[in-house]
This record gives sequence, C-alpha cells and structure tokens, in this order.
Amino acid sequence: MNGRAERGQATREHLVEVATELFGERGFEGTSIEAVLDAARVSRGSLYHHFTNKESLFEAVFVAVEERISQEVMTDSWGAQGVIEGLRAGALAWMRLAGDPLVQRIVLIDAPAVLGWERWRAIEEANALGGLKIAMQVAASEGRIPAELADPFAHTLLATVNELAFVIARSDDQSAAQEKARAAVDEILNRLLGS
Repeated sequence: MNGRAERGQATREHLVEVATELFGERGFEGTSIEAVLDAARVSRGSLYHHFTNKESLFEAVFVAVEERISQEVMTDSWGAQGVIEGLRAGALAWMRLAGDPLVQRIVLIDAPAVLGWERWRAIEEANALGGLKIAMQVAASEGRIPAELADPFAHTLLATVNELAFVIARSDDQSAAQEKARAAVDEILNRLLGS
C-alpha cells in the first residue's frame, strides 16, 4: 500500500509539473486536458483520480508556484539583517519574480480569472501574509510602528507589492516597471519604518 501511495503522489507531482509548464507557456485557456495528458504520458483516469477538472489542476499548479515564490521570498528575507532589510529583501524578491513570464501568466494573469478573486486572494494571503504580520509585529516591538497598526500595515504592504507585481506583469517595458517598483518599495518602507 505504501508503494502505491508513493506512485500516486509521484503521478500527481508529475502532472502538476507538466501542467505548470503548459499553463505557463500557453495560459489556462490555451491548455487543454488532452495536451496535459499527452505531455505527461498518463491516462485520463490517472489525471481525474487526482483532479476533478482542469480548474482543480490549475489550482494545484497555482499553489505550487505560490509555494515556490514564498520560499524564494523567505530565503531572500532570512539573509537580511533586521526587520526592515528583511521586508525590503522579500518585497524586492517579489518584484524580481513578478518579471518571470511563468509567474506572470499563472499567478498574476490567469489565477484571479480562473479561480476567482476571493480564492486567489485567500491562497496568496496564506503564502505571504503570515510572514508580513510577523515582520510588522517585530517592527512594532522595536517601536517603529504603533502595535495596533501592525496587522493593517501587513495587509497594506501585501496589497502594495501585489499591485506593483500586477503593474510589472502588464507593462510593455517590464525592466523599467521593475525599477520603478523597486524604488517605490524602498521609499514606502523608508517612510513607514525608517531606515
């Protein structure tokens, strides 16, 4: 039974990996279930054993990409010295990742439309908001912000960096948009928390 569960998990992971590539290249609308089956070389029954439909497969892809983003942002943040530098490093990592075509297509373009804004936001918050709340609580404990504003500021910063990511994803000049976003993040954090 253990071997069967491991094979099932491996099949699921393979489907998500293949679908990530296809959704990233072609988008949700341009990717058919048949294309995923052909590329993954699995049966329709195997796919539907793990996913009820194309939308549930896409959600699994979105969650996997979100987890990768979260890990990269946290890795950049952990290497920083202090809460402000950690927030800055994490926000700048997200601005960098917002320039990745796969991230743009799956996270910033298709996910809000396919999953709906509320579901997209719930997953996004699950991956990003907790770390921001902790950072803002540390900033409050250091006297940088009022303690009662730590939670609202975490929401505000998440909304800000996500909006900047949307701007980058939709810009004709993404390099310039990323530079402006980086400058805006620096300025916001300097004004909010001091340098």
